[in-house]
This record gives sequence, C-alpha cells and structure tokens, in this order.
Amino acid sequence: MREIFQYRDLIVALVARELKVRYRRSALGFTWTMLQPLLMMLVLQAVFSTLFRFSVANYPVYAMAGILFWNFFSQSIVSSMNSLRSNAQLLKKLPVPKEVYPISTVLSGVLNLIFALVPLLLILVITRQPLTPALLFLPVSIFLAALFTLGAGLLLSPLSVFFTDIVEMITVILSVVMYLTPIFYPMKILENSKYLPLVRFNPVRSILEVFRDPIYYGKIPPLSHLTVCVVISGVAFALGAVAFRRSSDRIPFYI
Repeated sequence: MREIFQYRDLIVALVARELKVRYRRSALGFTWTMLQPLLMMLVLQAVFSTLFRFSVANYPVYAMAGILFWNFFSQSIVSSMNSLRSNAQLLKKLPVPKEVYPISTVLSGVLNLIFALVPLLLILVITRQPLTPALLFLPVSIFLAALFTLGAGLLLSPLSVFFTDIVEMITVILSVVMYLTPIFYPMKILENSKYLPLVRFNPVRSILEVFRDPIYYGKIPPLSHLTVCVVISGVAFALGAVAFRRSSDRIPFYI
C-alpha cells in the first residue's frame, strides 16, 4: 500500500481520464450519472406496482438505493477487468505497480456513485423520507462497498488478461447475481421460496444492506451485520490483492 501511495498522482490522473473518456461523447455528460438510475427507478416503480403488486413503503427510495449500489458494483467490476488491456501502453512503459489501474477504475466508480447520490437525496426530500443523522454513516458504507468491489476487481482483472472470454462470462454471472440480490424487490417475498438461502447468504446482499440501511431505514446497520460486512470486504480485498500480486509479473506477456 505504501508503494501504491507513492503513485497517488498517477492514480488521480487515471481517475480523471476515466471520467473524461466515459462521458466524452455524451451530450449530457455527468448528468447521465444522475439521470440513468432515476429513469431506471421510474421503470421499476411502474413495473412492480402494476404487474407484481407487492407493497414496499416509499419504493422509489428503496429501489433507487439498490440501483445506485448495483451500478457502482457491476460497472466497477467490468471496468476493472478491462483496465489492464485498455492501459496496455502505459503498463509496458511505466515501471509502476499494476494495481494502480484497477484501483483507478474503482475510485472513478466511487466518484460516480457520489454524484448519483444527488437525485437520491432529492427523492428523500420530495417523498418526505426522514433525513436522519444515520446518513452520516454513508461514507463508511461506501468505503466497505469500494473495498469489496476492489477486491473482486483485483481478483478478476488478471484473469481477463489471461483468458479473454472471462469478461463475457463475468457479465453473465453478474446478471444472475443481480437477481439474487434484493435490489428492486424486498426479501420478504422470498420467505417461503427455495431461493431464500441463496439470497440470504449472498455476500453482495450484505454489502447492499449496509449501504441501504442509512438511506431507506434511517439507521446505522446493526453491529453484528456490520461486522460480517467488514469481514467480507476485508477477506475479498486480501484475496484480490494476493492473487493480483502473484499474477502481476505475467500480465505484460499476455497483453
């Protein structure tokens, strides 16, 4: 970590470039970061209120919090896997830790997530959802989500270099994980379902609930649940860091 910290200026430059490239040809630019989850929430509100007809108090806030988290997680994972190949020229020329490339993609995802919180806060005000002091816990929630995501990104990014098909495979797996995570549906509808254990023991669900609790329920996550999330995030980061470091010497030969 000390070695990576020495290259913080490069990480900042890569984050800025990542954001510029993402919105270079977009007429609305950063506005899409806020507009896309808002439009998705409106679609889900229409679909689940008319077709599935389950009742969730203040569903727009519930769905919006889930969408923001999932967009950050899934987009950061895919971007991390593509970060090494997209920075192949820099990677071959600059003698810097290769971890800086997936780290910069996750940090750019964190910035996008922070921008996307703006319309969510407006929805909280419009729907008269109480703005409790628990919202001050959000930086901790975002940090845990980023640590977990970075660990997964570090684990998968070398694999995407060694096996080019892994990106498509992970994209499909992410689609499955999305439906096994209560992003747009409440867990109570699975009470008598055989899929409940898959959702309950899904580590992504645990991270999501730590993110959603301060926003939707207006409370700091229970200490027992928070401890589980800290362990999950720490283990994911440790596994990703070790796997990436062991694979990093071989990466230039496959790019």
